[in-house]
Amino acid sequence: MHPGTPFVIEVNPHIPPRLSRLTELADNLWYSWDQPTRTLFARLHSGLWDKVKHNPKAFLKRVDEDRLNEAADDHIFRGNYNRVLSAFDTYMREPQCLDMPLDLKPGDLIAYFCAEFGFHESFPVYSGGLGILAGDHCKSASDLRLPFVAVGLLYRQGYFSQRIDSDGHQIATYTDSDFEDLPIHPALNEEGKELCITIELPGRKVAVKVWEVYVGHVRLYLLDTDLPGNRPEDRDITHQLYGGDRSTRIQQEIVLGVGGARALEQLGLKPTVFHINEGHAAFLIVERIRRKVKAGLSFHAALEVVAASTVFTTHTPVPAGHDHFAEDMIWDYFREVCNDLGIPREEFLKLGGAGYGKEFNMTRLALSGSRYHNGVSRIHGTVSSRILSDMWPQIRPEESPMDYITNGVHVPTFLAEVWQDLFDQQLGYEWRRHRTDVAFWEKVADIPDHLFWSAHQTLKSKMLHSVRSLVANQHLRNYGSVARLERMLKFTNPLDPNVLTIGFARRFATYKRATLLFENMDWLRTTLKDADRPVLFIFAGKAHPADKPGQELIRRIYEVSHWPEFEGNLLMVEAYNLSLARRLVSGCDVWLNTPIYPLEASGTSGIKAAMNGVINLSITDGWWDEGYDGSNGWAIKPTPESFDDTRRDQEDSRDLYELLQDQVIPMYYRRNELGFSSEWVRMAKRSIITLLPSFSSTRMVMEYVNKFYGPASRQWRRYSGGIFNVAHDLATWKVKVRQAWHGVRLNRLNEPEKRILFGKSTPLAVAVTLNGLAPEDIRVEVLVGRASKNGQDKNLQILTMKPGKVEGRECLFHLELNPQMCGKLLYRLRVYPYHESLTHPFEMGLMVWL
Repeated sequence: MHPGTPFVIEVNPHIPPRLSRLTELADNLWYSWDQPTRTLFARLHSGLWDKVKHNPKAFLKRVDEDRLNEAADDHIFRGNYNRVLSAFDTYMREPQCLDMPLDLKPGDLIAYFCAEFGFHESFPVYSGGLGILAGDHCKSASDLRLPFVAVGLLYRQGYFSQRIDSDGHQIATYTDSDFEDLPIHPALNEEGKELCITIELPGRKVAVKVWEVYVGHVRLYLLDTDLPGNRPEDRDITHQLYGGDRSTRIQQEIVLGVGGARALEQLGLKPTVFHINEGHAAFLIVERIRRKVKAGLSFHAALEVVAASTVFTTHTPVPAGHDHFAEDMIWDYFREVCNDLGIPREEFLKLGGAGYGKEFNMTRLALSGSRYHNGVSRIHGTVSSRILSDMWPQIRPEESPMDYITNGVHVPTFLAEVWQDLFDQQLGYEWRRHRTDVAFWEKVADIPDHLFWSAHQTLKSKMLHSVRSLVANQHLRNYGSVARLERMLKFTNPLDPNVLTIGFARRFATYKRATLLFENMDWLRTTLKDADRPVLFIFAGKAHPADKPGQELIRRIYEVSHWPEFEGNLLMVEAYNLSLARRLVSGCDVWLNTPIYPLEASGTSGIKAAMNGVINLSITDGWWDEGYDGSNGWAIKPTPESFDDTRRDQEDSRDLYELLQDQVIPMYYRRNELGFSSEWVRMAKRSIITLLPSFSSTRMVMEYVNKFYGPASRQWRRYSGGIFNVAHDLATWKVKVRQAWHGVRLNRLNEPEKRILFGKSTPLAVAVTLNGLAPEDIRVEVLVGRASKNGQDKNLQILTMKPGKVEGRECLFHLELNPQMCGKLLYRLRVYPYHESLTHPFEMGLMVWL
C-alpha cells in the first residue's frame, strides 16, 4: 500500500507527420465497417487495442509515442496505412454505382430520428437490435450517397456491461463514457459557433448541446443536456440510455423529438422527409406542427403538411415496446404547446389515442402524424395492421395504410473479413457492387468446397478462442475449479473445430424463448448422448435490468449447463456485445431462433449469420418466413396462435428436437474423405446465395427511398407549394367528410342476377346517401373474387362504379359487371372518401360496406 494521494494525469503522444491522418480515420465511423482500418490500429499495439475496446480515438491518446515513431519509419506499416487512406479517400470522393435509380430530387434531404444508434462497440449509445438497425441504415445511406442526416441522443451511459455470477445471476454494470474518447465534435451553427438549443419543460428551460458525428458521408447529430447551466435533474436527462422513470423517459423523448427538430433548424438544414424510427421521437411531429401554426397555418393544415412528409417505422408487436404516458403527465408537459396550436386539450390528446381513460401512446402519435407507415417484415406488417386496426376503424386490416419493409443488415460490417477475402479471390472485387444482385451471387456455388469449408473453419476457430477465453475468465472469477473448467470446455477447442456448434445470441426477452430447448429434458439428453456426434450449444445475450423473467432465463441456462450430463454441451457466455456478436454470427455452424410466433418483428442476427455461411434453424417468423426456401436452412413451423402456451411450446419444441436428431446432426456428421459434409457445404452456400443479396441493408434503404422517401418528398413539395393551398384544401375537405360520414349510406337499386354466361355482363346500380357531400368526394367500388377458406377474397378484381344523376340527398352509381373469371364468385360493394391529394386512399380510416 503506497502512502499519499494518487493523482491521475494522462500523457498524450504526438502523432508523427507521416501518420497524421490517423486522427482523421479515428474521427469517422467508417472504421466501424472497414476491417483494414481497425487492423491498422491493432497492429500498432494489439494489447492496448483490446484494452480500449477497439476505440481508435482512445487508442491514439494512450499509445506510446515511441511505437508511433517506429511505425512511421516502418515501410510495411506505412504501406498498409497508405492503402487504408486510399480506400478511405476513394470511398469519400467517388460516386457509388447503384443497382437501381433512387427516386429523389435535387434539394431533397432525409432526416432520420432514433433513440439509439449502434455502429460499433467503441461508441456505446445503443442497447440492441433497434440501435444496430439504425446504425446499418445510416451506413447504407452513406454507401448510397443519400442526402441524409440522423438525429439521436448522446448518453454518458450506454447499455450496461454484463457479468454472470456463480449462481447464474446477471450483474449489470454501467460506466460513464469519456466524451473526449468518442468520435464526436461540437456541432457548429451557420455562424461557426458551437450550437446549443433550448427546450421548454414545465416551469423551466433546458439547454441542449448538439454534437456532430461523421458516419462516412452521413452526419449524425446527438443531443446532450449534461451542461453546467442546467439543473442537476435536467443534466441527467440524457445520462443513461432508457434510464430513469417515466418522467425521465418523456423528457428524453421531448429532447429527441422537439430538440432534434430545433437543432436541424439552427444548423440551417431543411429536410423534405422526416423518418421516425420507432415511437420515441414522435414529439417531432408536435414541434413541426407548432412551427407551421406559428407561421400562419391552421392546425389541421399544418398536420397535413407534416404528416405527408413523415415516415414512421414500428419495430415491435410486443406492448412493452410502445411507450405510453398518462394524460395528466402529457398535459403538464404540453399545455403551453397546445395553446400555441390553438386546439383544445381533447383534440391534442387524441393525437396519441388518449381519451376515455386511455393513455397517450407514442406509436399512435407517430401514426397520426405520418402518412407512410411500415412494419419490418411481411408478417410484422400484417400483425401491425391488425393490432393498430382501430387507427383505421372501417378499413380491413389487409388494406390499411400499414405497409412493410423487411429489415436488412450492413454487409461490410457483418461479413467476416475471411469471407471478403475469399470472395475477392473467387468472385472478383466487383462483388461489392452487386450486393443486391441475386443472380450474381449464384457464383458462390462455384467456390471449391474445400476452400469454402476452410474459410468457415477459420472463423469457427476464432470464435471458439473468444468464447473459451470469456468462459474461462467468468468461471475462474467465480472461484470455479480448473477441473470443472476443463470439462466445460471439452468441446470448445479452437484447434479442433469439428464439433457441431449451435449458437443462440440475442436479447433475453421471454417471447424469444431461449429455453425452448429444455422443454423435454429426456429428449435433449438422448439427442446429446452420442459421443461420436457431439453438439455444443452456445448461449449469449442480455436481459433488461428490469426484466426479471428475462434474467431468470439466463439463470436457468447457466444452471442446466452445470448439470453433469450437459457439461461441455451447453455454455452461457457473459459480456455480450457487438464484438462477441460478430464472432458468433460468423463462427457457429447453426443459428438457432425460437420466438413465439408472431412476436418476432423481424430479427437480424439470423441474417448476419446467413451471409457468413451459418445455417439458420428458426421458427418461420419475422424475416425467416420470407428467407426460407427449403434449401437454405431449417424451418420450425409455428403452431396455431389459438393453442395455449403449454401446448404451443410442446409442439414447437417437438419440431425442434426432430429437426436436430433427424436432419441437422446427421447431415453435419456425414463427412466425406476430406473430413467435411458436402451436403452441409451445399446448404451453407445456398444460405449465402439466397439471403445475402435479399436481406442487405442496401436493399432495405433503397426500398425506403423508392417506396417512401421519394413519394414523401414529392408530397412535401406538393403540399407546401404556393401558400400551402393543397394542405389547406385537404384539411378543410377532411373536416367536411368527418362531419358528414355518419350519415353516408349505400342502397342497392336492382335485384342481383344469380347466374350469367362468361363474357356477358349484369347491371349494378346503387344509391349513395351523400349527407351533404358531393359525388366527387366519394368513390364507390365493387370487389369481385373467390372466397378462400379463411374468408378472404382470392384473385380480387376491384372495379369503380360511375356516378350518375343526383336525386335529393342521394347520388346514383352504376356499373356493368363483367367478371373475368368463371365459377362461384363473390362480389361486395363499398364507398369511401376520395380526394386526389390523399397520400393513401384509406388514410382517413372511413368506409361503408353494403
